[in-house]
Amino acid sequence: MKVFCSWSGGKESSLACYRAILEGFEVSFLLNMISEDGKRSRSHGLDSKLLEAQSKAMDMPIVQRKTTWDSYEDEFKKAVSDLKKQGIAGGIFGDIDLQEHRDWVERVCKESGIEAFEPLWHNERRHLLKEFIEAGFNALIVATKPELMNHEWLGRNIDEKFINDLAALKNIDLCGESGEYHTFVTDGPMFKEKIEILSAKKVLRDNHWFLDIKDYRLVVPPASSFGRRSSGTKVR
Repeated sequence: MKVFCSWSGGKESSLACYRAILEGFEVSFLLNMISEDGKRSRSHGLDSKLLEAQSKAMDMPIVQRKTTWDSYEDEFKKAVSDLKKQGIAGGIFGDIDLQEHRDWVERVCKESGIEAFEPLWHNERRHLLKEFIEAGFNALIVATKPELMNHEWLGRNIDEKFINDLAALKNIDLCGESGEYHTFVTDGPMFKEKIEILSAKKVLRDNHWFLDIKDYRLVVPPASSFGRRSSGTKVR
């Protein structure tokens, strides 16, 4: 089946996309909703150009649709309608257990005449993070809620130490399902090039800490080191 992947640029959408590919789905497009000025993604507040860089690194086309929060559902349906004309019959989503998210996804997809698939649904958190790491993905923390995770977490890689350190905190979901933190994937098994972060700055915006990535480049990695590389982030 030809499908799109609802794309945030983070670890769950990446792992869901990867699982879908392993299960035989033909993932043909990434779908990303961005702010009405086109500058940032609606899901994680990332620079929209970073999502374009992921698309290029993966050699997979991305559809970015401008929207306000009020018009989000209508614009999403319009984007799906356009993708259906190109043979898309389903969508891949990265929800884990937020029922209201799944309810919305299934309703909107049904009304749009496509099927919804949730490859990560009800999977154990630590297992998902370990699978993400072992599959060869690299990702770093790009946003946190200040009252739960301070700015020192920004720029950290998703690795075993991160999992253990996060597990030691109280009232934190290991996968950040309640918005505790967001990630940006720089490399992985679907990537033909890795995204090397050259410089970034920590900023407080809209009551969240963000890692404002200033400079980056795409690099073709040596085959022998695939999936085991540092992001090379320089954070101020």
